[in-house]
Amino acid sequence: MDYMAFVQNHRQSGADITISSLPIDDKRAGASDFGLMKIDNKGSVLSFSEKPRGDELKAMAVDTTVLGLSKDEAVKKPYIASMGVYLFKKEILLNLLRWRFPTANDFGSEIIPASASDKKELQAYLFNDYWEDIGTVRSFFEENLALTEHPPRFSFYDAAKPIYTSRRNLPPSKIDSSKIFDSIISPGSFLTDCHIDHSVVGIRSRITANVHLKDTVMLGADFYETEGEVASLVAEGRVTVGIGENTKIRECIIDKNARIGKNVIIANSEGIQEADRTSEGFYIRSGVTVIFKNAVIEDGLVI
Repeated sequence: MDYMAFVQNHRQSGADITISSLPIDDKRAGASDFGLMKIDNKGSVLSFSEKPRGDELKAMAVDTTVLGLSKDEAVKKPYIASMGVYLFKKEILLNLLRWRFPTANDFGSEIIPASASDKKELQAYLFNDYWEDIGTVRSFFEENLALTEHPPRFSFYDAAKPIYTSRRNLPPSKIDSSKIFDSIISPGSFLTDCHIDHSVVGIRSRITANVHLKDTVMLGADFYETEGEVASLVAEGRVTVGIGENTKIRECIIDKNARIGKNVIIANSEGIQEADRTSEGFYIRSGVTVIFKNAVIEDGLVI
């Protein structure tokens, strides 16, 4: 977003509060956790509804052409969602926090809806570009994997606005006899005779022979284990950092420093949506299996 344009719009409108907003369609509005806004023909916010469902959701549909969308776009995207980015007049914000809501904890669910009810002048500011709320396990998972698309909806490689990672001074990844499709492999990784499909592999990842990784976000590791340490762990029958031989994983988030043994299957073949198996090092949220940071998944476990 061009935040200077956002600020200029806020000042020119004279609004007490300006809310950055995103036009969305029925499917996204009904399946998400957005706060939706009802606006008039000048873009002023008439009402605010936090995560509406059913008839309440349908009641929040508006003519989004007033914010600059074409007629075709407006038909496809009849809802205005709050992005959770706000601009306030200074005195309005101070009064709200000091006197009106001294114990409030959240803008989106407490202060903004009540400000609309108090007849404060709220204005919607359109941002009709890439933006995602990764506040759930499923959305975090899907947006990371979306980076592997051709072309991705969001790119780190824009020549005019490149995005860089922190300098880590890691060696390039070493990839031996592996097949990789539609994936991102981060620096400092070791991949040996494995199959990686539609996945994101984080820094210092170690993936061994005959591992199949599909639709997976692997966050990598904070450290390397030396060859001596690996040999010692194997001799003791313990699991090393990374993924052991002959393991098959799909639709999974693997947090940092996880140790996944040999002949493991992580597939959630029964389609379980929610489960807590903390003692075994994982849980399931919205159908996505999440392996805990520093977890140990023993050889042969089937999830």
